[in-house]
Amino acid sequence: MRGSVEHSWGWGHCAPSPLLLLTLLLFAAPFGLLGEKTRQVSLEVIPNWLGPVQNLLHIRAVGTNSTLHYMWSSLGPLAVVLVATNTPHSTLSVNWSRLLSPEPDGGLMVLPKDSIQFSSALVFTRLLEFDSTNVSDTAAKTPGTPYPPYSLADFSWNNITDSLDPATLSATFQGHPMNDPTRTFANGSLAFRVQAFSRSSRPAQPPRLLHTADTCQLEVALVGASPRGNRSLFGLEVATLGQGPDCPSMQEQHSIDDEYAPAIFQLDQLLWGSLPSGFAQWRPVAYSQKPGGRESALPCLASPLHPALAYPLPQSPIVRAFFGSQNNFCAFNLTFGASTGPGYWDQHYLSWSMLLGVGFPPVDGLSPLVLGIMAVALGAPGLMLLVGGLVLLLYHKKYSEYQSIN
Repeated sequence: MRGSVEHSWGWGHCAPSPLLLLTLLLFAAPFGLLGEKTRQVSLEVIPNWLGPVQNLLHIRAVGTNSTLHYMWSSLGPLAVVLVATNTPHSTLSVNWSRLLSPEPDGGLMVLPKDSIQFSSALVFTRLLEFDSTNVSDTAAKTPGTPYPPYSLADFSWNNITDSLDPATLSATFQGHPMNDPTRTFANGSLAFRVQAFSRSSRPAQPPRLLHTADTCQLEVALVGASPRGNRSLFGLEVATLGQGPDCPSMQEQHSIDDEYAPAIFQLDQLLWGSLPSGFAQWRPVAYSQKPGGRESALPCLASPLHPALAYPLPQSPIVRAFFGSQNNFCAFNLTFGASTGPGYWDQHYLSWSMLLGVGFPPVDGLSPLVLGIMAVALGAPGLMLLVGGLVLLLYHKKYSEYQSIN
């Protein structure tokens, strides 16, 4: 089965600052991002003409001088391959017989190859669970005693075609373990909702990440699964391609403004190489209720990136098909919640969001509320000086008009 949807992407009402535009003019040329005010976006589930339907979603965003390709798939663990080209005519080529074979190298290509300016991948390898019963607030090194992780390569997933939503430019991968002897997922599921956007804007629900025409959003939701402990914390193991012998960098951005995500003043970023390149961006917060809010906010802690050498990672066929078998992987863990406060145990619900894109990561400007407060704070002293000056001037004028009797 096959479905496709097209929309235009543009800056909308969230125009970039002059400084950001200048930076783009200076550095974005290698990626062909100049002048891309709109993009034509299509979502397509790539059909497998050789057999049963396979979950391979292709998001293609075409501009005047460039194309962005996002290939999402639940063949093996859920993964995405991100490719940026410097031509509006680049296309995806899939060799299903090779992709589904034990040696999938070359089964996934973006053509022409010499148009590729950037490529990388993220693989969501394992769902983690920890027993935090005996963890105190001061125990910062580990979230608790780990239970055996759930390998996402051993999940059974829905048919992605059934969840393709033209109205919201989204699709959802929803799965559960194929082997579940304790029936922990009898009434539960793990869902990865992928969404593209027709314009630059913010979602209505927290964490309200600012998205642009060069990004797509992933929302992860664990719903209804039975925890193996009374105070279980959950997490995700995420793998990505290293940059040669080194791992990508992780950065934190801090702000004085929390209007879009109350009480959250930080933004975390995974950067592949020097800017502009690819990036992943998220706020360090998850939510234990739907819709999310301040009362259900959970801390999201990211471990440092490290080479994945100590143990084998679940392999993604699409990553190997595109990049080959000789790759260095780096991994990090995301842990949601703490031993105290709200948690998954409240309503058996957990959600977390991130952006994935190419170019410069979106930068939050100060909200109108904060700008108003700053204007009042900075303007009040000036107003007081002005009023004081007028009073002194009038006082001086009154006595300068006094005429002496002599």
